[in-house]
Amino acid sequence: MNTGSRLMAVAALVALVAGCGRQDEEPGGGPDAAPPLTAETLGEQVVLSVTEYLATEPYASADRVNGERQAAFCRACHSLEKDGPHMIGPALYGFFGSKVGARQGFEYSAVMREADFIWTPEALDAWLHQPGRFMPGNRMVFAGVTDQRDRNDVIAHLLEVTSSGEH
Repeated sequence: MNTGSRLMAVAALVALVAGCGRQDEEPGGGPDAAPPLTAETLGEQVVLSVTEYLATEPYASADRVNGERQAAFCRACHSLEKDGPHMIGPALYGFFGSKVGARQGFEYSAVMREADFIWTPEALDAWLHQPGRFMPGNRMVFAGVTDQRDRNDVIAHLLEVTSSGEH
């Protein structure tokens, strides 16, 4: 195994372990709960500016310190800074408001390239909750974040630190 393959394996393991947080069942998760949102059921999306998202709930009152802490699982595979490199996953700077699977220079899986939605907080929330259920066949090795508050916090953090000001 060459050094690059070893580094990718270690990074994937780190991402997997980072995703192994508590798996508390969410309120309303019983048999009468609405089915989880998927890429196919996402429907029409309203794309706002980052400023508008951050001014609305649940992101206006999100815990930014917890969001930064929760984003450690993102940083295991993605760069967040401007001009950051693609890693195991694509660079995330400026991704809100962009089409899924369309970042230049990253080799996406077929399911990501063929998907037809925009990265909004709503889409990211569903993705972070259960990536494999949201988009079956994607290559992201991550179990998900079951706690809604943690997802809100990390999304607010990502809105702030990855904003290019274009969307």
